[in-house]
Amino acid sequence: MNSINDRSRDIGPFVPKPDDDRIICRCEEITQGEIRRAVHDGMWTLTEIRRYLRTGMGLCQGQTCAKLVKSIVARELKVSPAELEPATSRAPMRPIEMRVFANESEEVEDNA
Repeated sequence: MNSINDRSRDIGPFVPKPDDDRIICRCEEITQGEIRRAVHDGMWTLTEIRRYLRTGMGLCQGQTCAKLVKSIVARELKVSPAELEPATSRAPMRPIEMRVFANESEEVEDNA
């Protein structure tokens, strides 16, 4: 079994560090300590960290923090960053009123 997926292995206790208050994800104001704590609480994938802490889900969509988050998680798990799968990404979504879709279908019918 790949060591990164072996959830039974012991990564040791969470030990606070002096720089744990350093902001890593500026958009969501997530600190290094919060990321480290999440790993020790059992979130070992970047997708889990993202869903739990919202790292990379702010305005920049991870452009400024993704590599930092990945390196912190890898360091806590004592693995190479290359062993971590990238977080699942989705296009930003926002609610759209149904009338927008109705107008588009009318335009298609007019052009047909």
